[in-house]
Amino acid sequence: MLNVYELQLGRGERGEVRDGAHRASGPHRSVPLPSPLSLLYLLDLPGYGYSRASQNDRRAFRLLITHAMARPRLAGVLWLLDMRREPSADDRAMQELFAERETRVLAALTKSDKLSRTERPRRESELREALGLDEDQVILTSAREGTGIEELRESIGRLVG
Repeated sequence: MLNVYELQLGRGERGEVRDGAHRASGPHRSVPLPSPLSLLYLLDLPGYGYSRASQNDRRAFRLLITHAMARPRLAGVLWLLDMRREPSADDRAMQELFAERETRVLAALTKSDKLSRTERPRRESELREALGLDEDQVILTSAREGTGIEELRESIGRLVG
């Protein structure tokens, strides 16, 4: 499955909306103005490595991913990886595809709260090495604890420009 989300990024400006044909006086209120700076599409590939599918379906899905990665305006990839798991063959194939296409990658290692604080740095290092990622491409996150969420937001902002 491929889920597509359309996000409008705007300035968040506020302005006045007046009733009627721009009367100088009369009721008005301050509301956010629709002022998108750009449109961002977020493509979500949930569980690409864990689906039980036929070889034909998996091949078709790989072609879909390859096509999406070939988009000239692709800003980059946010790759969510459960840090408790070893990279699968599909994870390694995705990394090869990213490297081949020189795609900018930001890896969010999820569920860091499931490991002890002393295990986290060791595991992060192992995954970075296994997947050929640089230190600045990896962020440890935990939705439960809120760990890394603000850093992830900032990094996504830098990734999409």
